[in-house]
Amino acid sequence: MLKRRDLEKMEELLASYAQKSRMSKGRCHKEPEHGYRSCYQRDRDRIIYSTAFRRLEYKTQVFVNHEGDYYRTRLTHTLEVSQIAKSIARALRLNEDLVEAISLAHDLGHTPFGHSGEDALDDIMKDRGGFEHNTQGLRVVDLLEQRYPAFPGLNLTYEVREGIIRHSTAFDRPKPVAPFDSKGSPLLEIQVVDLADEIAYDNHDLDDGITSGLLKENDLGHIRLWAEKKKDINRRFPGISGEIRKYQIVRSLINEQVTDIISQTESNIRKFRIRKGSDAVKIPERIVAFSKGMRECRQPIRNFLTENLYHHYRVVRMANKAYRFIESLFNIYLDKPEQLPPNTQSRLKHEDKHRVICDYIAGMTDRYALDEYKKFFEPYERV
Repeated sequence: MLKRRDLEKMEELLASYAQKSRMSKGRCHKEPEHGYRSCYQRDRDRIIYSTAFRRLEYKTQVFVNHEGDYYRTRLTHTLEVSQIAKSIARALRLNEDLVEAISLAHDLGHTPFGHSGEDALDDIMKDRGGFEHNTQGLRVVDLLEQRYPAFPGLNLTYEVREGIIRHSTAFDRPKPVAPFDSKGSPLLEIQVVDLADEIAYDNHDLDDGITSGLLKENDLGHIRLWAEKKKDINRRFPGISGEIRKYQIVRSLINEQVTDIISQTESNIRKFRIRKGSDAVKIPERIVAFSKGMRECRQPIRNFLTENLYHHYRVVRMANKAYRFIESLFNIYLDKPEQLPPNTQSRLKHEDKHRVICDYIAGMTDRYALDEYKKFFEPYERV
């Protein structure tokens, strides 16, 4: 029988620079440790059982939920990030449990309708602290989830909370928030999740974009990394269908990028003489990184997605429509807050009205936001 202390002893087999669960800075609210789970395993389970995590199933990645069942949602994206991040962490002998918990929590603060929903709330709240989904994710796990009688939120460990607030990619620019406003680099496990997120959304956006018909595979011919993989797949599997070829190319792209990160990170660990986790935190540049060659190879893909998918007229229309939904809902709740459900109304007695409404809308799924919009603005819709 494996008890928590046995699991903690097993973590001594991890790299010296890995974050060990017994070395956690702990939780905001004191709790007895669990008998059979490490603190990071416990965090993972709390995240999975949270309301915010379940709602990710019906929150937009790129395509609004009703556009089709095939496309990634925030939930499927989150699961892909977790799998990629754990593969990298395992190879580098980092703490997989911590990486998994951070991966599963990294998008909990996202609004309905993706980044357009976030833009709408940020504009509305610009004079009241704004809106940023990392900060909102921390609010979710620290305050908004109500599951325990002794404290608000999920009472996660410091390290998982740091992973949420310091999550950083091309689309995520976190604002410094105490006590996570250190000028040093984040833990190596956090850095792994950041790059796993980039790999996941770049490659699954290619997949979804081609499947939707908004992107044409032939238009990717000038991108070296894609062209090389396509040539190799055609050589190894002549005569396969276009759909299978697409899956194999995307699979191969993910594999090469993960392999590159592992190799480059091992090189960086030697270069900077990383012996313990605190060594990595003191270094301004990221230790977990792509090689220079891979960064150059990936950039044309990212440029292509920006120009041809994220700025595609249909995606822009969806985004603009979503912005209007969010703006209209916010204004109608602001005009008559008594239209909010009772448990949300109760917060108005001691909290800022704008922030309460912001929290309520940010927690909606795409489907729920659309239903609310119809109830308010379509005269024959039942309320």
